[in-house]
Amino acid sequence: MPQEVFHLHQGSSPLLISMPHVGTRLPADLTSSYSQVGLQVDDTDWHIAELYDFAADLGASVIRPFHSRYVIDLNRPADGQSLYPGQNTTGLCPLTTFDNVPLYRSGCEPDGAEIARRLELYWYPYHAALQAELARLKARHGYALLWDAHSIRSLIPHLFEGELPVFNFGTASGAACAPGLGEDLLALAQQLAPQYPAVLNGRFKGGYITRHYGQPLQQVHAIQLELAQRSYMQEQAPYALQPALTQQLKPVLMQLVTRFMAFRPD
Repeated sequence: MPQEVFHLHQGSSPLLISMPHVGTRLPADLTSSYSQVGLQVDDTDWHIAELYDFAADLGASVIRPFHSRYVIDLNRPADGQSLYPGQNTTGLCPLTTFDNVPLYRSGCEPDGAEIARRLELYWYPYHAALQAELARLKARHGYALLWDAHSIRSLIPHLFEGELPVFNFGTASGAACAPGLGEDLLALAQQLAPQYPAVLNGRFKGGYITRHYGQPLQQVHAIQLELAQRSYMQEQAPYALQPALTQQLKPVLMQLVTRFMAFRPD
């Protein structure tokens, strides 16, 4: 690789936690193209690595990128096809923020050649590593578990109506994992933390990573969890972590991940 674009921690359990939107870097050769809004990387999945800092102790593998989703979105298909046809969303190389504000200075938007360059530099290396790690876990354990970890602001009128539930589990409408697995996690979340609204396959059903790698017939079971950021942080800049909220949320999150890890395919 011409530059370091991700970090992979290899664990001993069947679980891989992917964090495709935690990166905040913008390459030096691109910064002059971004608007002042784009330079702020506001739509980052802030503090996800801190929330899941128990993962290594559980034996989980963890993969996370260094660069912002504003460079290229690792949770979108390489061909740029929309994951939510008919709904507002952001693309492979986003042109706007979640609030539909331009990310680039006028005339500086990436063209086809630039998108292809970013695919080669950032997207393909991350996915090659993710795929290889799932293959390693499956070879070792006979199956692999994939947890795609995300967070997002609670209120984004351009993307969805109203306030987002705190726990948004996605299983590609059941296609990405064994039957009942998503329902079990939803029920556990509601039992452990009834103060946190929760939903399964609501507005966020799982992005490309969940849909593409979740292949239960091939013994790879995937779950996406999109957390509403109000549950652990300030949702406006400087996006500070809120320790009191985090202390309430993390034990619930750890029990959810532990329950997922306890799954054994038939």
